[in-house]
Amino acid sequence: MRTSNPLLWPKPPAIWSYGIAVLSVPAVLFISWWPALHLRDAPVSLFLCAVVLSAWFGGVWPGSLATALSALAFYYYFLPPTHSLAPKPEEMPRLLIFMVSALFVGSLSVAQRRATESLRHARDDLKVTIQELQNTNEALQAESRERKSAEESLRRSEGYLAEAQRLSHTGSWASIPARGEIKYFSEECYRVLGFDRHGGQPRYEAFFQRVHPDDQAKLSEAVERAGRESTEFELDYRIVHPGGEIRDIHVVGHPVPSPNGDFVEFVGTVMDVTERKRAEEERERLRQANADLARVNRMTTMGELTASLAHEVNQPIAAAVTSANSCFHWLASDVPNLERARAAATRIVKDATRAAEIISRVRLLFQKGTQQLELIDVNEVIEEMIVLLRGEATRYSISVRTELAEDLPPVMGDRVQMQQVMMNLMMNSVDAMKTVDGTRELAIQSQRAEKEQLLVSVSDTGVGLPPQQTDQIFNAFFTTKPHGTGMGLRICRSIIESHGGRLWATDNSPRGASFHFALSTKIEARE
Repeated sequence: MRTSNPLLWPKPPAIWSYGIAVLSVPAVLFISWWPALHLRDAPVSLFLCAVVLSAWFGGVWPGSLATALSALAFYYYFLPPTHSLAPKPEEMPRLLIFMVSALFVGSLSVAQRRATESLRHARDDLKVTIQELQNTNEALQAESRERKSAEESLRRSEGYLAEAQRLSHTGSWASIPARGEIKYFSEECYRVLGFDRHGGQPRYEAFFQRVHPDDQAKLSEAVERAGRESTEFELDYRIVHPGGEIRDIHVVGHPVPSPNGDFVEFVGTVMDVTERKRAEEERERLRQANADLARVNRMTTMGELTASLAHEVNQPIAAAVTSANSCFHWLASDVPNLERARAAATRIVKDATRAAEIISRVRLLFQKGTQQLELIDVNEVIEEMIVLLRGEATRYSISVRTELAEDLPPVMGDRVQMQQVMMNLMMNSVDAMKTVDGTRELAIQSQRAEKEQLLVSVSDTGVGLPPQQTDQIFNAFFTTKPHGTGMGLRICRSIIESHGGRLWATDNSPRGASFHFALSTKIEARE
């Protein structure tokens, strides 16, 4: 607007302002004398325009200068007698009116100029203010969008957290135990502890009364000690819901000291572990049932081996009796043969020890107890079971062949359960060869395998695996024996899997079957 409207141009420098005032008066004289315009008889308006123009662009003093020059020119050129500066008393009123008019219009021009400039400055300031307001508004809108985005993100995070707490049955809390004050409960915390979230923040006393009477002292002591020592606490307790339902709770608290150290605030979580505890109890009952079933299976198998075991025990006892008679004979001679009597006594001790070991192993298999892990020499377990089942193998004309690798690393496991696995697998092989014609051979092999494992194989030349049912032989109550229970192989697989191993079966060529199990030799894996 300043470039298109000359009246709104800024004030020129002072010298130019006075120049305009000086030049405007000659310009008026020139215009008024121009014959074509016929303005010689009405020069006042032109002089007033010069004053207005000078006052507009120059201000008070250039306007006053233009007024003085205009009055002088008007007096000299237009008041009779013209072209004379001599006193003209008759024209003084007219000159005075002209000067007053010039001063008036000049003052008006200055005032208008000032008002215009004030308005222009106000307009410019208003534009700047509007621009600043627009920038501020844009910044506020951007901040508002960021805040909305942050609030939306926070709401989503709170929603995710609430859903995660609901799925995991975990609530969060904050309290100051020293003041008996609960500061915060999450929505899931209300549900876990059995409070109504619409009933407001529960008091600490109300919460403590919900704790099972048998657990109140334990919880109180743990919280007091943690508050006194500013340490974390973690424990399990029971909560009694209003309906009488008892829930198992796992709580973790972390201390957060106040800035001035006057009190310790605790923040933490509570988790409903009722279902987990029940599952653990159920798993323990199932484990105990499996152990009882395995013991029954051992007793059943040992009952079937009674005749063979009696024969195995009778042999060393009979040999001991024979050696005792010989010892008595050598000592009863006129000249006692001490050397032969000593040899006979040594045989007695050896045979008696052998019989005691057989009885001890049988008693061990009948014992009832929890799983006891120890380092086991698998080859030793195999040889112990061969001793117990040797009579059964002899009874059915079955030869026993072993290929036991030397320097095998021990495995961590329960010795009795490992004995049961070997006994069941060997008995299955013996049963599979009872009615077959031809060679009857039971082969037992132990060797190192890949990935730090030990592999044991029990092979026979019996009837082989049932066609189309190889995958079912490890199922409970599945059996191909007329009087079988269908639990032996199922128990064997459960035992091997509980030791971190794997049990499977394959066909032999040209006939028979092989059972293999692999166990880890990493001691730390079982510890």
